[in-house]
Amino acid sequence: MVEPISVKFYPMVETMTDQPLALEVFLKHTYEDIEKKINEIIKDQNILTILKEGKRLRPLLGALSFKVCTGGNESAPLYQQFLEGAVAIELAHGASLVHDDIIDGDLTRRGEPAFYIKTGVDNAILIGHKMLVLGFNLALSHGDRIAKLYVDAWGGTLDGQLSEINFNSKDLEDVNITADSKFFQLYSRIIDLKTATLFSAACKAAAYWAKASDEIANLLAEYGREVGFAYQLADDLVDLEKGEMIDSVVIPLLTRLEKRTAKNGNLKHRSIRKKIEKKSPEIKQLYLEEISKHINKAKKICNSPVLPDNQFKTFLLDAPYYSINKMLKEIYINI
Repeated sequence: MVEPISVKFYPMVETMTDQPLALEVFLKHTYEDIEKKINEIIKDQNILTILKEGKRLRPLLGALSFKVCTGGNESAPLYQQFLEGAVAIELAHGASLVHDDIIDGDLTRRGEPAFYIKTGVDNAILIGHKMLVLGFNLALSHGDRIAKLYVDAWGGTLDGQLSEINFNSKDLEDVNITADSKFFQLYSRIIDLKTATLFSAACKAAAYWAKASDEIANLLAEYGREVGFAYQLADDLVDLEKGEMIDSVVIPLLTRLEKRTAKNGNLKHRSIRKKIEKKSPEIKQLYLEEISKHINKAKKICNSPVLPDNQFKTFLLDAPYYSINKMLKEIYINI
């Protein structure tokens, strides 16, 4: 059995607190509230199956943003409105996973066969569309501003998926994973659109429900974007350490490209795999630096005097460390 090791990487992110119990309790209770609202609103068993065992990261971050704005003094009806919005965000996220699995040809999701494997591609596509319609109707029931935010967020997710599919050979002429390489720039753009956009929308919508100012809503939107970016980088780093990142990130991009080039192709998966595996320590360091960069940006936003000063602001500061360290614990890394 491999014993956990303590690894220190540079640059380190200054930790605010050591996974505070109060934050963990808040997230647990909020998670339960979100699950209750999901089961109250959604009756379609197919959609419930898709949403089953989700982490609810986007609505949880939205809940923290909401509470920062209200100081925890909101009325019960207002909190229920927020929860309805949280369900809308989860519906959009769930639909994106269904469609993404089909596009990528992934066979499993959360340890089970992907939804399209169980039901067929046609059914999966249509149920994904149904989730989007249900989410939009929930958003629309709270006014045009929330509905527009929902549509814009989904549009960003689609742009990310299209960027992933429709790049050309010049995007990967030098398959290096460095901060200034074309590959990493493309990869970062995809993360920004596919992942960070929905995190951002969750936080901004929460501010709207809390009736916060546009200035606060925009700050929280940027906070969500930075946390979403850091989260996806951490998720991919875990895959890298498990030996899965090449299969989950690099090879799918190359495979799509190869389908649009000559059949014999110039892209040799085996040689690319060896090249990336050889540079694994440098790539790991790059990921940690990028995660630190985005968390520090989120921290700076949290420290803005524009945001109300209450206990939930402290939770907002702690949340990225808590969620990302929980993930990185799998590979014995702590930031």
